[in-house]
Amino acid sequence: MAPELRKTLCNRDCPDTCSIVATVEGGRVVKLAGDPDHPVTRGFLCYRTNQFLRRQYSPERLTSPLLRKAGELSKVSWDEALDFVAGTLLRIRAETGPAAIFHYRSGGSLGLLKVLTDYFFELFGPVTIKRGDICSGAGEAAQALDFGISDSSDLASLVDARQIILWGKNVHTSNPHVIPFINQAKARGAGVVLIDPVAHAGVRLAERHYQLAPGGDFALALAVARLLFERGHADPAAESYCDHLPEFRALACSRSVADFCREAELPESAAEDLAERFGRGKPCAILVGWGMGRRSNGGAIVRALDALSAISGNLGISGGGASFYFQRRHAFDTSFVKGLEVAPRSIAEPRFGAEILALRNPPVRALWVTAGNPVAMLPDSETSARAVRSLDLSVVVDSFLTDTARLATVVLPTTTLLEDDDLLGSYGHHGIGVSRPVVPAPDGVKTDLEIIQALASRVGLGAQLQGSARDWKRRLIERKLSPHGISLEMLEQSPMQSPLAPGVLFADRKFLTASGRVNLLTTAPPPAPPRDASFPLTLLALSTRQAQSAQWAFEAPCPLEATLHPDAAPGLENGSRCRLESRLGSLEVVLRHDARQRRDVVLLPKGGHRHLAACANSLLEARMTDLGEGGALYEQPVRIVPGGSSS
Repeated sequence: MAPELRKTLCNRDCPDTCSIVATVEGGRVVKLAGDPDHPVTRGFLCYRTNQFLRRQYSPERLTSPLLRKAGELSKVSWDEALDFVAGTLLRIRAETGPAAIFHYRSGGSLGLLKVLTDYFFELFGPVTIKRGDICSGAGEAAQALDFGISDSSDLASLVDARQIILWGKNVHTSNPHVIPFINQAKARGAGVVLIDPVAHAGVRLAERHYQLAPGGDFALALAVARLLFERGHADPAAESYCDHLPEFRALACSRSVADFCREAELPESAAEDLAERFGRGKPCAILVGWGMGRRSNGGAIVRALDALSAISGNLGISGGGASFYFQRRHAFDTSFVKGLEVAPRSIAEPRFGAEILALRNPPVRALWVTAGNPVAMLPDSETSARAVRSLDLSVVVDSFLTDTARLATVVLPTTTLLEDDDLLGSYGHHGIGVSRPVVPAPDGVKTDLEIIQALASRVGLGAQLQGSARDWKRRLIERKLSPHGISLEMLEQSPMQSPLAPGVLFADRKFLTASGRVNLLTTAPPPAPPRDASFPLTLLALSTRQAQSAQWAFEAPCPLEATLHPDAAPGLENGSRCRLESRLGSLEVVLRHDARQRRDVVLLPKGGHRHLAACANSLLEARMTDLGEGGALYEQPVRIVPGGSSS
């Protein structure tokens, strides 16, 4: 049989939402490539997706439900597993009420039909759900305060920029399909600056790298703002579209540029250079990294960057703006799910384990996990693990035996991105489209929709959840896309630009705040607490080329590699085995020296596997951001201790 080319969209937690061309022979995918016809994918895939067939056909792939019996997970039939889950959920609801059931959905798949699991638990309860966002909570909340919405101009408008500031953003690892647009802008004369405490591949893309102190972004932004005001580079019209301009100016002028730059640990020339780029060098675009928001002052940092774009006149112009997020759900109608509006209570995502254990009246007794692996991916992994083990029932829907699944009562096998049947938007561009199975799922595997429909039929909700994936896709696009002449069949033919998305965001200088103007911040966040000398390093657990959070292209290294400047661990040789310790725990690591890094940080891969003693989140305390109830993940004090044995 001749090879056949079939297209789908990647559904993983990544801004690029790539269009994939799969080569299928004899019912098996033998090759993956990027779609050359897609305006963002442009014919190439990231390393992780290029390696995905190792995961697709891994012998560790789950193809049968698992039920815990006598302490061990054992293979059972779908009927036995679902009958057990339905009966237990009904009993818990009758005994304690639906608030005793917690549905946790995360971003392991970004397909819009995953919201139907939310819908089921809302109809069944409503039950306890999560609030906040471990990844982007602070940044989205900051931009909602400032602009009334967190969104971006058309990605193609980036080529009009004369200056591009990669502020805390590693595009090579986390957003590689924006690089061709940056290179187009560079070919037209644009300057590129990287602002990041970490030295990474983005250094090669930029003409200058300002390697500031971790968390020093707010101080640097205020130094630049002061210079914009003092040198007459602020937009004379800013007062017409900004609220609190005098208060923000007073904040920027409350300290000297030298003082701000000392806090950021950069020379004053860095602030002067940036002020020129924002002022006389515009259009100037800030590509705002998600990691900066994962600090106690993360919301304030993003608000300061928003303010820089506003007062310099870079909002509402092609090639300008502060791009943090694209509204990936905006084109789809999921309004039938009410979420926090009707939930009896909620759990802050970064405090997953602690809040499950602390809740009473009623206590949490059951957990259902959709598209997530909270034990590995949330801070304070050990408390999360203890919380899962404490429950009467825990159900994990996944393709692999993740750290969370290993602790569950029931594990239900679901489809991979190559078997997915769903709708997708993107948070890195305004494209929308469908994912379609390029091969059928293995025997014994069901889609999330099929799983929740089978459960619904057992608890009296079958009629409300009935319908094929295509039926539900039509429902989600009917209200918003059909008036623009877009049908499901058109999306199945090819992904397209959302007709609801802006070409240039805020081109009319009208904002979605209550006043219709930019809401500038007026106060500084509280100062960081003094550093504990016994833990002199800051742990930064970062995404890598090989790994999508806890989803690795192939098995994670064990022990983990800890990258740091040679002076950060004097006397310890490159390649030596040591302990990396926090107040919460310790991990064995292999040291990798990198003289490009700051002397006060240590880098680990994000996520990792707890059951292999290789999970960075085992070291992270569960702290909250100032806005959006996100996780303050990038300020954990740690130390390196010689020796590889357990402490």
